[in-house]
Amino acid sequence: MSPFAAASGPESCQDRPPTVLLYDWDNTLVDGWAGIAAALNAVFIVFEMPHWTADDTRARVRVSLGESFPAMFGDRWTEARDIFYAALASQHLNHVRPMQGAAEALTAGRAWPQGVVSNKSGKFLRAEVAHLGWEAYFGAVIGAGDAAADKPDPAPIHLALGRLGATADRSVWYLGDTALDMQTARAAGVTAVLIGDASHDLGVDRAAPDLHFRSAHALAARLGSLAMG
Repeated sequence: MSPFAAASGPESCQDRPPTVLLYDWDNTLVDGWAGIAAALNAVFIVFEMPHWTADDTRARVRVSLGESFPAMFGDRWTEARDIFYAALASQHLNHVRPMQGAAEALTAGRAWPQGVVSNKSGKFLRAEVAHLGWEAYFGAVIGAGDAAADKPDPAPIHLALGRLGATADRSVWYLGDTALDMQTARAAGVTAVLIGDASHDLGVDRAAPDLHFRSAHALAARLGSLAMG
């Protein structure tokens, strides 16, 4: 069985090298869910809500805090936001770990401009990139609040591409782990690339990617092959 699969039809681009690689962050390049869960649980203690495990958090967190917290906490959402960010600032770097194969994929991807587009707050996102020593991989690191709107709006992808001196077209790959990431890519007019099986997000069929790699290791192998021509 091939380690990757591609959508069929004239839009299929598995054999064409990309011109730009943009990545989601959490659960695509890194596992930081324990830190996010701990920060959410600090909020839930104050609001007397049930705690979430890291797996709960992985399955439930999709959109940015600015979109999700008003729905979760109503008129007190800014209070919840401040508690969350204080808790996250105190310990998130203790939890962030590279996903298996992520470093190899980024190394193989150095043949093209690379960037990150995430719904994690830009401040915390850039701190995690620096903590892992990955700044040299990326020409743009865009988090929640950096663009005019957050994912699934295409604005963060367009901002990242602008900083890389590129424009949106199908030669740009946006790589993520959820249906929302694929929705964001399609809204921006770039190729939607799924990494992993999306089991935490109702599976591959729901995500409906243009390209699908079953792991970051498979992505690294493919990028290496494309880079060699």
